[in-house]
Amino acid sequence: MNKQPEITDKTRQTFINVFCDLYCQKPIEKISVQEIAKRSGYNRSTFYQYFTDIYALLDDVETRVMTSIHEEMASREFSTDTFQNALQCLENAEEISMLKALLGDYGAVHFIERLKREIPFERLIVQLPADDALAPYIVEFYISTLLSMFRLWIRSGKDLSSEQLVQLIDSLFANGITSYHIFGMNTPQRSQ
Repeated sequence: MNKQPEITDKTRQTFINVFCDLYCQKPIEKISVQEIAKRSGYNRSTFYQYFTDIYALLDDVETRVMTSIHEEMASREFSTDTFQNALQCLENAEEISMLKALLGDYGAVHFIERLKREIPFERLIVQLPADDALAPYIVEFYISTLLSMFRLWIRSGKDLSSEQLVQLIDSLFANGITSYHIFGMNTPQRSQ
């Protein structure tokens, strides 16, 4: 007996949603198939109809997020002097709850490395000499900083608007942290 595609998709999505909720709370090693199935309202055998194990589910989640980001990026034309488009691609990804889990406290480092490889952040760094021995370090600093700031922003419930976040990151890259008061000031000091 074949199930209707809508029911199959709904069941798969339920497993994914429950997994993402759990992955935001604890490491993958502490998540069991039984726990996911129980919280989803299904039994373990139903889980195994969709996924071979927890890691296959994680791979499915990562692939869905990357596909969504790639689709969002394909629909945009990037400028060469701003990372706002990249931030918006991440922010507008349909699977934002999945992305939140993958970038959360228990998310895997390999997913962040995958983001670094698959999103062309380095295109956003203007006039970086390709033959410079420092270039890979500069690119890594830039990309790691962007992803860390985005990760914090998502974990903080998007407490700043995306424009405020972009403005903050632009300011930090241009002026460094010394232009900010150490204790709670949220605007840069102007140079005299």
